[in-house]
Amino acid sequence: MPAVDSPPSPSPSPLPSPTSSTPASASTSTSTRSVPTSRARTIALLGVSLGYFMVLLDLTVLSVAEPDLADSLGGSVAGLQWAVSGYTVVFGALLLTAGAVADRFGAHRAFRAGILLFGLGSLLSAGAPDLWTLVALRGLLGVAAAACVPASMAIVTTLYPVPAERARAVAVWAALSGAALAVGPIAGGLLVDAFGWRAIFLINVPLAAVTLALTAGRAVRCARGTRPIDWTSQLAACVALGLATDALIAAGSGGGPHAAGSGAGALLAGLLFVASERRSAHPVLTPAILRSRATVSALLAGAAVNFAMTGLLFVLPLLFRQSLHMSPLQTGVAFLPMTVPFAVNPLLTGRIVARSGPRTPMLAGLGLLASGCLVFAVAVLTGSAYPVLAIGLVCTGFGVSFALPALVTTVVTTAPEGTAGAAGGLLNAVRQIGATLGVAGMGAFVTVGGATDSPDLAWALLLPAVLCAVMAVAVGRRG
Repeated sequence: MPAVDSPPSPSPSPLPSPTSSTPASASTSTSTRSVPTSRARTIALLGVSLGYFMVLLDLTVLSVAEPDLADSLGGSVAGLQWAVSGYTVVFGALLLTAGAVADRFGAHRAFRAGILLFGLGSLLSAGAPDLWTLVALRGLLGVAAAACVPASMAIVTTLYPVPAERARAVAVWAALSGAALAVGPIAGGLLVDAFGWRAIFLINVPLAAVTLALTAGRAVRCARGTRPIDWTSQLAACVALGLATDALIAAGSGGGPHAAGSGAGALLAGLLFVASERRSAHPVLTPAILRSRATVSALLAGAAVNFAMTGLLFVLPLLFRQSLHMSPLQTGVAFLPMTVPFAVNPLLTGRIVARSGPRTPMLAGLGLLASGCLVFAVAVLTGSAYPVLAIGLVCTGFGVSFALPALVTTVVTTAPEGTAGAAGGLLNAVRQIGATLGVAGMGAFVTVGGATDSPDLAWALLLPAVLCAVMAVAVGRRG
């Protein structure tokens, strides 16, 4: 918004799953193994969370470096756009496959390989001689990021087979990821001002080294799965997701022919994927996952949350800069009422989930997100000052930080045996699609309206409000 040393025997762990299913990480081991100590699990959790922090940091940090990047390497506006979006397109396209690979070959192997590749790719990116070389290396970083995220979710599930402990662990994992969203633009600005754009890649090298050191112990080791991978379906899914993401980005920036071509390619790849899935003995979209009402609700809610969060992070800076005449630094500070809860509130969410389950924080989060977006829309229509907007920022910040940890807990807890990585990959894939739709959909209203104080922007802000309200009703009805 994914077995092992931890279980002492192959018997199922006592999970209060709505589908009575047991996560793969809690039951796939067939031999008795020693239970990791609390200290070993804590170290491993910090390592996994730091890796996820690094991946998310790279989603936000480059945007503040664009002027310095253009001065240093030159290139076209399209090149700069791809320097940012090349990472997210590859990342989103490979999430499903990365989850299946984590299940098949061991989540810890996929995670550590991804972290190693991320560190090396960052080092090469810092030395990129021209813009299009950097674009290619950003794609490589997207491959590495996709390997890390579903695997990190599966490792957390493995480390903490007891539901209450897992909820608290997911809260720590989500808090550190929220910190990446909070500090990314500020840290990027400080690094660029002091050392230039190359520093935002060099900082990943020591982060990757520390992550590898923290996850080197036996606690993170996961058994290899036995479920084969249907590579035809996986390749079709990658192409469909990649082209669909590219089409949405192009549509949001007014690239009609480009968007149409990528959209047609995505449709063809999607049809190939459906045909391959029907024939496959081991489909990408495991039917058991899709039969779980709780899991499907959580997946759709995850897309809605990312639609709102990413769309707001795209639209609101325009409002702050153009209507309120804030400087870049003032804009970053203005976002603190939203971003600070990303880092601190997941810990409270984890306690709530551990006590009473994920449904209540999911409903609260979706409701707060809808309310925050409604406040923004009213503020635009009435020309309100920043204090009114700050109310919306607080609502959305707490909304995201209530909803996402609960959504992750729901998905990894209800994942059928042997599919923790695949379920984690599916969750992150639909979240990435939601994020891309948020930027494209809300950005289209801003482009059409032109002025950031027009009714068009209010309509853009009402989109996520309606979407989150609808998902809150769906989650409430399905329980």
